[in-house]
Amino acid sequence: MELTSTAFRNGGKIPRKYTCEGEDINPDLTIVDPPPRTQSFALIVDDPDAPMGTWVHWVVWNIPAQITEIRESETLGERGVNDFKNLGYGGPCPPPGDPHTYRFKLYALDMELKLEKGATRQELEKAMEGHILDQAELDGEFQR
Repeated sequence: MELTSTAFRNGGKIPRKYTCEGEDINPDLTIVDPPPRTQSFALIVDDPDAPMGTWVHWVVWNIPAQITEIRESETLGERGVNDFKNLGYGGPCPPPGDPHTYRFKLYALDMELKLEKGATRQELEKAMEGHILDQAELDGEFQR
């Protein structure tokens, strides 16, 4: 399985449009070659370079298995809370200085998850245990 975007290549620079300095909307994402037994997808976007530890920007689960594209500014499935304390996407917003890497991590799951809206990354990861068929990662960088 692979996760791609037309907004940036793996390891490339995330355009300002998708950050706190721009429109702060999610980039388009394309899911390539998911496992045939996939029943749903989950997505976690985080910044492992954040000064106080990994910062969570987006938590989504129960993205329908038939989906092959998440369009720009579109959220499918159930939304969890990010570290900005909001539901949905919170774009890259690092402190000035060195570039930060943002990991878009997609999980193909063998079931739909039973989680409350607003669940945290930790709650999602616990619910996914034993149900991950495959995973893919798309990394991008942003610097202020």
